[in-house]
Amino acid sequence: MTFKFKGLQRLDWYIIRKFLVTFFVAILFLAVLIIIFDISEKIEDFIKKEAPLHEIIFDYYVNWVPFFINQYAPMFVFLTVIFFTSKMTQDSEVVAMLSSGISYHRFVLPYMLSACFIALLSLELGQWVLPHANGVRVEFEQKYNPWRKVKIGHDMHYKLENDHFVYLESFSAYNNTAYNFTLEDLSGGRLRSKITAESAQYDTLTGVWHLRNWFIRDYDEGLRDHIRSGRQMDTTLSLTRDDFFLNKFTIQRLNKRELDQLIETQIMRGDASVNRALIEKNNRYSLPFSTIILTIIGLALCTKKKRGGMGWNLAAGTALAFSYILFMQFSEMFVITDTLPASIAIWLPNYLYTIIAIVLYIKAPK
Repeated sequence: MTFKFKGLQRLDWYIIRKFLVTFFVAILFLAVLIIIFDISEKIEDFIKKEAPLHEIIFDYYVNWVPFFINQYAPMFVFLTVIFFTSKMTQDSEVVAMLSSGISYHRFVLPYMLSACFIALLSLELGQWVLPHANGVRVEFEQKYNPWRKVKIGHDMHYKLENDHFVYLESFSAYNNTAYNFTLEDLSGGRLRSKITAESAQYDTLTGVWHLRNWFIRDYDEGLRDHIRSGRQMDTTLSLTRDDFFLNKFTIQRLNKRELDQLIETQIMRGDASVNRALIEKNNRYSLPFSTIILTIIGLALCTKKKRGGMGWNLAAGTALAFSYILFMQFSEMFVITDTLPASIAIWLPNYLYTIIAIVLYIKAPK
């Protein structure tokens, strides 16, 4: 089960070159295809919205294609391994390599190095490069895509610093206004004051909230209240309009540091939408890791000649890859419904397919 590692040999570089070249050619082919299909679907909307050609190319497609490819890179790594390894197997190259004295475990090494390279590249892109690209893409979509509707939030609760709690019945993005606004001060373990307002409008320039028709109840230690009221009052809060609309598209714009800060803030506030941020964070790690798992599975499926040849391997591999991607999408529902924490639910496909990979890897040398 062990082997002596004496550095990469010519055979290793041969496999690495085949792996990476096949992968990047497949990715390039995919990029061309998705651009063609996407243009045919959205061309009428672009023309109707009078989107400039240079913005369509450089703001949208240059930033959307890398995001799409990174999302499905593990599947294409899997298909890449199946394609060129099946061809090597059918041409008896694998048999020749193993017959020359190379153990199966040593034969796997260049595959794992290639998979780790792609996984690390995907990880760095997902954490630091793609968030900026996603920001440009999302701004373009909000500007020109008619299917991006402005949403209105309802029944939202937030915890601010120093044990201050905000509740609002609804928030409208059309006029940046919260309705039936409440701010409670629970510092020191008891209710100290409560501010209610008919509406609270957020000023995007100054960051100030303009409260209208407000009441303030100050409570002493005996919980006797002293009421004040007025027509208008300005206040500042560590809460902005963007906090109400942090959907999966806006979260994709955050790099690793910004995403971690958002999660910390949302947990402190008791914000239920933190699940979206946790899904995004775990996806950024689980997707690159799945590249390694799928490489092992793909390799184990293709190192033995089969009567169906490459066609059987490709068919079986494609079905397995799509089932994996489907499982990954489905696992997000466990987080959204609060059935499982994101750190478990998002990694469930990796846990299951790691077991499959280990079983196939053990059986492959036989």
